[in-house]
Amino acid sequence: MKSTKDKSLMDLQKKDSSMVISPSKKKNKRPKPFMAFSSFARCNLFSHATPQNPKTPKTLKQIESPIDSDSELEEEEEEDQTEETIEVDFEFFDPKPNDFHGVKLLLQNYLDKFHWDLSGFVDLILAQSTVGTVVKSADSQSDNNNSDDNNNDNDSNENENENKQGNNNDEGEIFALISALNFCRYKEHKCIKELKQYLVSICKDGNTKDKLVKLLEEQDKYLGLLICQRFVNCPYPLVLKLYEALFDEINWATEDEPTEEIRDSYRFKNYMLVTKIFVNNNNNNRSERRNAKRKADQNEEEPIIYVKEEDEIFREICSWSFTFELSADDPTPSDLKNYKKMGLVMVVKAEDISKFRNKFRSLVEG
Repeated sequence: MKSTKDKSLMDLQKKDSSMVISPSKKKNKRPKPFMAFSSFARCNLFSHATPQNPKTPKTLKQIESPIDSDSELEEEEEEDQTEETIEVDFEFFDPKPNDFHGVKLLLQNYLDKFHWDLSGFVDLILAQSTVGTVVKSADSQSDNNNSDDNNNDNDSNENENENKQGNNNDEGEIFALISALNFCRYKEHKCIKELKQYLVSICKDGNTKDKLVKLLEEQDKYLGLLICQRFVNCPYPLVLKLYEALFDEINWATEDEPTEEIRDSYRFKNYMLVTKIFVNNNNNNRSERRNAKRKADQNEEEPIIYVKEEDEIFREICSWSFTFELSADDPTPSDLKNYKKMGLVMVVKAEDISKFRNKFRSLVEG
């Protein structure tokens, strides 16, 4: 069984895009400390807004044009802001019931606009504390601790009531979540039944649907639903360590869980991922997709933009996949007017996860 995950310090230095980590002592096995973040991504980590552009942010360039004194002053102020030193503490935790509202917020559009038992789904994730991680800021965590200390100053009766009520409150804002759920282990839960129905309903290709139904009904004992939700600009070195921690925990669970049944539930043979991508409307046939690759060096638009960079790697190594339509009221950013937001389901063999880890590590660490 795991204990509370280690705390990592991210120090953003002026004119330096690297991050230095000082890990605290760990009683049990743990992932290695994560390395460099981009300063732009770190600043945007705390943004709650809907992403306007899922692509990796590019370096901001100064535009030379005639400007008045007020504009010059504004630019100077912006430059001063970009040179500020920001220190951010993150903490990694096992999921627990107090994280309910933060996790539900991250998962609110997981199945598009489909009405399903999302609360039950969140409960499953939080109940599985040995495999999975939530990421919070240390500041919000310390604020909750201070609030608890203040409550201790009240009289005994009031204090007891407040503590009972406080146990139902979220302990800090959640910036990222990762987990893996076994379809067979939780098949009797309403949320998993509805999830399966949704997946079958959105798959329109007959042959693919046959494979999907067989996987969900006959091979679900070794099928894991891989979930990774986070703020859109969550730094990728952090995301890398979340994946590495998850797959390590899955391996440990096959040995450390108390019963053979639970240990077997983590012996995955396949993983399923449900995610979103942007597909270029001008690349709707094969010939146009081939031409897009040939013209890539001519600044042609990409045929597909992956909201999560790791999804491109998963799609490269997946056994099979399919896309599906999303609700019409799901807005597309104005700078992606030539793209259509689509859903994507992928099935990846567990034996290929080592390839994913190597490719993703190379992408993040260069």
